[in-house]
Amino acid sequence: MTERAGSAHEWLARAAAWMPETRAFIDGGFVSFAGATRFETIAPRDGSVLALIEDGGAPAVDAAVAAARAAFDDGRWRRMPPRQRAEIMRRFADLVLEHRDELALAEPLDVGKPIAEASTTDVNETAEAIRWYADAIDKVHDEVLSSPEHALLTVTREPMGVIGAIVPWNFSIIIAAWKFAPALATGNSVVLKPSELSTLPALILARLAAEAGIPDGVFNVVPGLGDSVGSALARHPDVDKIAFTGSTATARRVVMDAAGSNMKAVSIEAGGKSPHVVFDDVEDWERLVDTIAGSIFYNAGQACTAGSRVLVHESVHERLVADLVAKAASWMPGDPLAAATQMGAIASRRQLDGMLAKLDANRSGAVVTGGRAVAPVAGGFYLEPTIIDGVDTAAPIAQEEVFGPVLTVSTFRDEGEALRLANDTVYGLAAGVWTGSLSRAHRFTRELRAGIVWANDFNALGIDRPFGGVKGTGAGRDKGVQALTQYTTTKTSWVDFRGA
Repeated sequence: MTERAGSAHEWLARAAAWMPETRAFIDGGFVSFAGATRFETIAPRDGSVLALIEDGGAPAVDAAVAAARAAFDDGRWRRMPPRQRAEIMRRFADLVLEHRDELALAEPLDVGKPIAEASTTDVNETAEAIRWYADAIDKVHDEVLSSPEHALLTVTREPMGVIGAIVPWNFSIIIAAWKFAPALATGNSVVLKPSELSTLPALILARLAAEAGIPDGVFNVVPGLGDSVGSALARHPDVDKIAFTGSTATARRVVMDAAGSNMKAVSIEAGGKSPHVVFDDVEDWERLVDTIAGSIFYNAGQACTAGSRVLVHESVHERLVADLVAKAASWMPGDPLAAATQMGAIASRRQLDGMLAKLDANRSGAVVTGGRAVAPVAGGFYLEPTIIDGVDTAAPIAQEEVFGPVLTVSTFRDEGEALRLANDTVYGLAAGVWTGSLSRAHRFTRELRAGIVWANDFNALGIDRPFGGVKGTGAGRDKGVQALTQYTTTKTSWVDFRGA
């Protein structure tokens, strides 16, 4: 299906006729559970009830894990010839593109993302991730180590078993694919738990996976709340690994649940407070301003790599703030279903209220633009692009993840102070340095404490580039060939020929 935006009227007509699936997808089909509860998923565009999602709780998790374990144990997927598995995953990627409009509609309705972004970036990158790991299936190699003549010593990579993937709502299908695609490529079975704010797109992916030919039980999706489904999955004794992306508070619970069950492997990506370090010798000033604005206002700032802190040399501070304020005007929120909208809604009323509470509690710096809730669509959840200048870098607003379109600006005098301030948060996901000095760019990319560092750019991401952080952001990597190692274990085998 071709990429297109369409009018808000057209998309609303499609939404009115849409009958989304709301049940768990387990062992190749959609199923209900006796005694399951239901929760509302609210459209942040206008605050209306979009659907009632079934939460099967621990019984649904038990059923999904049992199906995944059976599929893994009998080898219906992991023992399938690599080329055959690759072809099925490529077909899966093709189906994602063919169902572009369905997936694109689900994202703005579920989380308020602009339709133009959902129909291009989100759908394309999801398909790209699935296809990239399909192409990588036969690129995972074993090793033969040095050994005496009477023996053979090998190190083989083997799938871990059942992978529990818990993913957030902000890039729901992209981040899900970052986890399930390499897990499937290496022969594992998957139980995916989407965020309660973005369940519908994941259930579409489940249907497409089955249509592509992924065997029953290999790819399962269990919707539900974190306290019921998420905790049950993390605690489950027959899950071999949890791959998690989400908030720091939830990450701590996941780690504790995993440790308290079977000591399963856990990889965590729990957000960031990513800085732009701006020196006075930046050569492309217009690109700098565009990139900083885009890095914090894109997706309404609801991105773990959002460049939410600007640390700028005091000599160019006033100029940068003035230009960023002017640029922010072009990012005013609009109807997510309108083709021209750059910034849509905040994902939920709770998220918006949390942002407003942090802004209200802030006592450092001055709001130079934004800071208010607005309503381009009545009943919806929207926040103006917000810039706070003159912020004390120790203030909560500069230390805590707001996860919204809120940018803080602080100054520095020299390199040493800039580096100290940039590294002075509990997070360590991403960072950027802007300078015309190649030697300074090299020094800062080496010294910034983050898993991803850019010089004279920001958010230059690709499926071939490892994604993850250090410090409070967590451990583990999505994307790239490195992700393949996250879903495999190594087995050392010694065969002594003298006994044969």
